[in-house]
Amino acid sequence: MRTRTQPNIIMTGTPGVGKTTHCETLAQNTGLKHLSINDVVKERGCHDGFDEEFKSWIVDEDKLLDSIEDEVKQGGYIIDWHACDLFPKSWIDLVVVLRVDSTLLYDRLKARDYPEAKLQENLDSEIMEVLLQEARDSYDEEIIVELTSNTSDDMESNIERIETWIGHWKTNNAEGAQ
Repeated sequence: MRTRTQPNIIMTGTPGVGKTTHCETLAQNTGLKHLSINDVVKERGCHDGFDEEFKSWIVDEDKLLDSIEDEVKQGGYIIDWHACDLFPKSWIDLVVVLRVDSTLLYDRLKARDYPEAKLQENLDSEIMEVLLQEARDSYDEEIIVELTSNTSDDMESNIERIETWIGHWKTNNAEGAQ
């Protein structure tokens, strides 16, 4: 039985698809809290060091989950991370998988000065729909939505759609709602 009064949403997708921009805008518009897993990993020491080749932290998933569990179980979070399969199903109400055209993604990652191996791995992941499949393997189909994030118009449309979903969730999960 749910006791949360606000939903938890995962915003996932390959780096460069616009997760953080979507999360920040949604947090500002809805009052939900943006939970950047990259920030949590760094600030709370939920890692086993730094991978020099990929220029990223090696995440300790157990430490990470322990670190955020009490907060997330209360509800009202938009979780911003490239992976979604580690978060327990009971924590999550909506999984948004953002997708981008691979040519645009290449340009975005190149602009971030990603090392070639990291850039190629992320492009391959997007092309092969790795994160979409991960979401499908980890959560019920009815809570997963795949959205395109190629343009600012796409983002505005996505934000409106998610805000509408949040409103419906709150109505359907209000005290006394059947």
